Amino acid sequence: MKLLIDDANIENIKRIYEYYAVDGVTTNPSILAKNGKNPYETLKEIREFIGNDAELHVQVVSDTAEEMILEGHKIVDVLGKNTYIKIPTVQEGLKAMKKLSSEGYNITATAIYTPIQAYLAAKAGANYAAPYVNRIDNLGTNGIEVTRKIHDIFENNGLKTQILAASFKNSLQVLELCEYGVGASTVAPEIIEGFINNPNISSAVDVFTKDFEGLCGEGKTMFNCD
Repeated sequence: MKLLIDDANIENIKRIYEYYAVDGVTTNPSILAKNGKNPYETLKEIREFIGNDAELHVQVVSDTAEEMILEGHKIVDVLGKNTYIKIPTVQEGLKAMKKLSSEGYNITATAIYTPIQAYLAAKAGANYAAPYVNRIDNLGTNGIEVTRKIHDIFENNGLKTQILAASFKNSLQVLELCEYGVGASTVAPEIIEGFINNPNISSAVDVFTKDFEGLCGEGKTMFNCD
């Protein structure tokens, strides 16, 4: 499973990249708005930092297929070929997906709440389908089960589309989809850091350090204990 950062704050992105092996960054209009800068200024900064080989997912804002297509062309022109055009999975969005996919653009179908949306997006040529796991939970349905069902639909019908699961509230949700083998998840920085932010882990490491220093002296390590 690929792991992407769901954020547009360059400092957060740099912090995660420093410690974790990640595959790119996803954004949406709300995330960009929180950053408070011109969207392309933010996105160019992210692209420059993550490089051309990493995935960058950027969402259109228009509500007609024709305007979505124009936005998609500009997004990729400005940010490079490995940029995925995020398109909401609504009727106009499906029309735009068909056109952009036929032109060879990478598409991420977003705002997915149901398996039938994901199926239609896959048929329209989307590379990724992005179910909103926690938002589905909040509607009284099981977001993990919906995502697994979408994954199975793709597999059983020989569709090339991969899952890009989004909207997580905790690390367990991510782990469950990792165990199932979905294509990718995009996760907020604080949840990624929470993967190993565990007092039991820290306590175990502290004991190792204390025992070693008891043997060799305070501040000693395997580098300077001889």
